[in-house]
Amino acid sequence: MDNTISFTYFTKLNQGLRAQERAIPSLLIDLDKLDHNIALVQQQLKTGADLRLVVKSLPSPDLLHYVMERTGSRKLMVFHEPFLSDLVQYFDESVDVLLGKPMPQRTVRYFYQHFPTNAQFDPYQQIQWLADTPKRLQEYALLSAELGQKLRINLEIDVGLHRGGLATPVDLRAALQILVQQQSSLVLSGLMGYDPQVVKLPRWLSSPAKALAKANQIYRAFIRIIKEEFPALWRDDLTFNGAGSPTFGLHQNDDSPLNDLAIGSAFVKPTTFDIPTLADFQAACWIATPVLKKMQGTKLPGIGQLPHWLKVVFPVLGESYFIYGGYWKADYCYPPDIRINPLFGASTNQSMLNASGRYLLEVDDFVFLRPWQSEFVFLQFGRILTVRDGEVCGEWGLLRQ
Repeated sequence: MDNTISFTYFTKLNQGLRAQERAIPSLLIDLDKLDHNIALVQQQLKTGADLRLVVKSLPSPDLLHYVMERTGSRKLMVFHEPFLSDLVQYFDESVDVLLGKPMPQRTVRYFYQHFPTNAQFDPYQQIQWLADTPKRLQEYALLSAELGQKLRINLEIDVGLHRGGLATPVDLRAALQILVQQQSSLVLSGLMGYDPQVVKLPRWLSSPAKALAKANQIYRAFIRIIKEEFPALWRDDLTFNGAGSPTFGLHQNDDSPLNDLAIGSAFVKPTTFDIPTLADFQAACWIATPVLKKMQGTKLPGIGQLPHWLKVVFPVLGESYFIYGGYWKADYCYPPDIRINPLFGASTNQSMLNASGRYLLEVDDFVFLRPWQSEFVFLQFGRILTVRDGEVCGEWGLLRQ
């Protein structure tokens, strides 16, 4: 667990949640810790580079507004069409959206066909659609002709992750040639190269420094091809996006070709991001769920009450609790010795937990978990409760799916 979190911290949160008018599983965001992480991002962001907020990791209009106000960012990365369709109703003409993965042609068509007419957002000038292959470029060109509007296109390149995208100079040139031919339909807006392999590769295979240097070398070579071989497509305001929460802090010097850094999970730091490059960031999100039932000892189907000697050998079996819900992508963290009963198993309805009883957990008290990730997990709760100085202070909505 984050070493900045104390027993007293959860005790105060528990008291505050018990005072709420409703007791259901809730997602909490600690604004003090969020502010700390925002300040660290601003300190570590490459000079001259723009911050682009990753929506799938911060899937709340209110949370996005909060971070945007404090960072000055007007750029978003979106991975899900329903999120995009929802977001355009919240943001004005100053926001730029880059798709984080390629969308099927019919999904792009659906978005434009159902775009709200009263939005202040211009979907043709403010969205960069991601294209990973010449085939998709041709599909987008046909759609552009159908819509009667040009589409902005960002090209996905492979800088070592090998998850698709244009992998070689030959691939890039083929895509750029199509863009030259389709200038009446498609406009090049930049490149996107994601590099999580930099910190995830085993050390025996490559050091982070070597992996980063290789990724940057590929990226710079692709930029040169555009500038030197396709001058008709070159503009000084092209977006060269990359990084991510694990690696953005490594892109701080002139060796990095990026001018646009995507960051999301670092702001709330779920457990997957307990990594060296984010060591100074604080966990800012929690799941809290009430205890529905408390029982002395442990009873299991077909076994009944476990013998006393087992509770002596395994003190954690001293008490049993059934909570409201469970089976989230998260780790139990308070009370410190609470854990899922391995024989009873997890349940999305009422999970059975065991603890020693040392922490005096009672019915209607709250058990706390720390999410493994923010994407998807946040969306399971319908709302976010905000916390300031250990007190619940507000409620934020979530994006529609």
